[in-house]
Amino acid sequence: MHGSPHTVSDVMTHTAVAVGRDAPFKDVVALMDQWKVSAVPVLEGEGRVIGVVSEADLLPKEEFRDSDPDRFTQRDRLADLAKAGGVTAEELMSAPAVTVHADATLAEAARIMARRRVKRLPVVDGVGMLEGIVSRADLLKVFFREDEELCEEVRHEVVERLFPLSADHIKVEVGEGVVTLTGWIGSTGLAPVAERLARAVEGVVDVRCHLTPVSVRNEAG
Repeated sequence: MHGSPHTVSDVMTHTAVAVGRDAPFKDVVALMDQWKVSAVPVLEGEGRVIGVVSEADLLPKEEFRDSDPDRFTQRDRLADLAKAGGVTAEELMSAPAVTVHADATLAEAARIMARRRVKRLPVVDGVGMLEGIVSRADLLKVFFREDEELCEEVRHEVVERLFPLSADHIKVEVGEGVVTLTGWIGSTGLAPVAERLARAVEGVVDVRCHLTPVSVRNEAG
């Protein structure tokens, strides 16, 4: 992986499992079980994403199998009741699909998932053609980065840029993804900036900032 910020293209699965709009209910279930996925995009034409069928879209068929919904349920859950009677992907899917572009940052993808309450996002190009899938688990791949790699990036992207004249006097240590910054700096105002920038490095778990202004050292001396 290159330096932060990483993008969806760095972690997404390029081989995506998908179905056509006419795919039967049981075929969709079987495909999701076979590939161990919680949702599949629905495509039309040469691969344009028109919707997504998730486990939540399939469950109403079981939920309402042996029930006779009262009028309040019929009013409040009209969409779920319609899906309970669906037999094809087009009738079951949630549309329009919640998607993301390959050049989106991982933070942007995470925000979309959280706000829209989805576990997987189809990755599409500028005209909506499917390029891959990114899941919650994919977004966590940045935490596989080695401590040495994180240390190198923090030193190069944070310390050397913020403190070009005193970088040699600042120590960067990383253990289990936790960054520790120790040393003397010229201005106390830059310490919070360094901490924020180090925390923004993809894969960093936490930051402990022990940067002290030179003036404090002089006073102590």
